Amino acid sequence: MHKLLTVFPEDIYIDIKAPIDKFINFMLQNWSPFFEAVSKSLQLFLNAIGSAVNAIPWWLLIIAVFFASYKVSKKISTSILYSALLFFIGVIGLFDMMYATLAIIIASVIISLLIGLPSGIVMSASKKISIFAVPVLDTMQTMPSFVYLIPAVMLLGLGNVPAVIATTIYALPPVIRLTSHGIRQVDVEVVEAAKAFGSTKMQILFKVQIPQALPTIMAGVNQTIMMAISMVVTCSMIGATGLGSEVIKGINRLESGRGFAAGIAIVIVAIILDRLTQGVFKKNE
Repeated sequence: MHKLLTVFPEDIYIDIKAPIDKFINFMLQNWSPFFEAVSKSLQLFLNAIGSAVNAIPWWLLIIAVFFASYKVSKKISTSILYSALLFFIGVIGLFDMMYATLAIIIASVIISLLIGLPSGIVMSASKKISIFAVPVLDTMQTMPSFVYLIPAVMLLGLGNVPAVIATTIYALPPVIRLTSHGIRQVDVEVVEAAKAFGSTKMQILFKVQIPQALPTIMAGVNQTIMMAISMVVTCSMIGATGLGSEVIKGINRLESGRGFAAGIAIVIVAIILDRLTQGVFKKNE
């Protein structure tokens, strides 16, 4: 009796691990052509983004960051600081690694937005869908990021492609949530006024609700970008290239300097992207 009070009874144990493993194996055996097609398509997409990023000279990127930061902040000191930080990444020899990381981040964010924005719009239009979607999004956000790597590797192998998939899943919830929240928060009287003038549902959505909800939507885009950056190091464990792989090499070889240098570069990229997207978000308020 004392043991029953202190130790959870083994007789009511339910094995949920085996069914999940069987389902993954089932997909591997029966859907492998589909996953191969997905892998090849994503690889082409990544290659295109990588080629576009690599085509930008280092000096042009620094100039672009200077003008972009000045446009959103209206402060010359801020523009100089961000440009200097970007230049510093090149000084410590990590500009090429940064480009590889940017390609993965850009690909993941684009896919997240292509899925997330329409999903948020649909979620905002239906309470039933919202009731179903909220716990799913809660699970996606609270699940440890490492968990996403396991099925991604099993289904798509090692490299940048599974990294994009894992990053997309991890970074997707904020843009869905905040798109739905922003549209729901639009003043009912404004929507009713648009209806009174004979606007269709699509006109109300694109000319009233989305413009009114844009600051909230942009906040979701910002969070999605930040979460994508946070997956950079994690995804390097499955062969993703870029700054994250430098951190992992530093850990494996006990090279603190190598790890810190790559970590500083990741922080700089995160700060610049965060401030630029926040600037756009504040501009639309």
